[in-house]
Amino acid sequence: MTAITEFKIDVPEAVLTDLRERLAKARLPEDFANDGWQYGTNGAYLRELVGYWKDSYDWRAQERQINRFPHFRTELEGIPIHFIHVRGKGERPMPLILSHGWPWTFWDFHKMIGPLTDPVAHGGNAADAFDVVVPSLPGFGFSTPLTVPGINFWRTADLWVQLMERLGYSRFSAYGADWGALITSQLGHKHADRLYGIHTNLPLPLDLFFCPLPEAGEFADDEKGWAERNAHFFAAESGYSAIQATKPQSLAYGLNDSPVAQCAWILEKRRSWSDCGGDVEKVFSKDELLTTMMIYWVTQSGGSAARYYYECAHHPWQPSHNRSPRVEAPSGIAIFENEVLHWPRRWVEKTYDVRRYRRFPHGGHFVPAEQPTLLVDELRAFFRPLRA
Repeated sequence: MTAITEFKIDVPEAVLTDLRERLAKARLPEDFANDGWQYGTNGAYLRELVGYWKDSYDWRAQERQINRFPHFRTELEGIPIHFIHVRGKGERPMPLILSHGWPWTFWDFHKMIGPLTDPVAHGGNAADAFDVVVPSLPGFGFSTPLTVPGINFWRTADLWVQLMERLGYSRFSAYGADWGALITSQLGHKHADRLYGIHTNLPLPLDLFFCPLPEAGEFADDEKGWAERNAHFFAAESGYSAIQATKPQSLAYGLNDSPVAQCAWILEKRRSWSDCGGDVEKVFSKDELLTTMMIYWVTQSGGSAARYYYECAHHPWQPSHNRSPRVEAPSGIAIFENEVLHWPRRWVEKTYDVRRYRRFPHGGHFVPAEQPTLLVDELRAFFRPLRA
């Protein structure tokens, strides 16, 4: 099946009615001595957010905002793929695919789409326009239901090449974060001849699940503290990954049955991994948080999104070539100080064909949502000399 069909998000009212009933009947556990969220999601804030969800949050208003963009669906290798596709306003827009991760959705990029596709309307130059494609990863959001096993980041990279070909792009550029960073790096590794270039703010080893962390001595003087940050992440923040990489289906039953469970599972990471200083609403409003939860809830994608970890851990990445650098596509790297993981610059420059490397003092794991203007400027600057 090669058809591309227009798609409109229109959640049945029965789904929303059922959600309100579940929220009203939610049975939350007692929470104590957890003001700092050290045990996980704080119960008092969760009750507040769930109360807002039940009584004040307006999904239909969010749905209308989401539907302002042109949405499409297609099928690739038996997998339904949802994506936004907005053509740029300029003489020669460069095609650009944006890849998200977990616990993200395609909607984390929405603040960037206008400035990237219509730079003049946002204070930029028409020569920097992009044709923007924002897919939902297989098994995430509206790229569901996923019934094909074995789909991980390197399989997704191959799917993205097919998707861009189907849209008429023989060459394109790519940006990604979280899983999207690995998808994007894999594109730059295996499909470098199809790429103008790639950009990421999380340059990681493509065999991340199976390689050791860099030791403290591998970091430069201006990277002090990064080794300790990495060690802390794996010691204190990676329990979710162990579960999703081993028994994701057991988790899926709770996520699919309880909106509060789905909310608590994602909320803790949106707070811990963003540059919010412990106050998640400094970065994400209640509406923004709940729209993320809603996309997972209404598509019943919590379980299939969790399986992405299992498929990566149980289908190890294999290199497509042994040349150096491993990622041959021209690469732009933006390092945000409060990202969850950092690799040494010297390692990055051996692994990627680095054409631009910049560091920023602010910004966490969800940069497209946290620092969209800064990231748009970076993408414009990096890809500008690569336009053919």
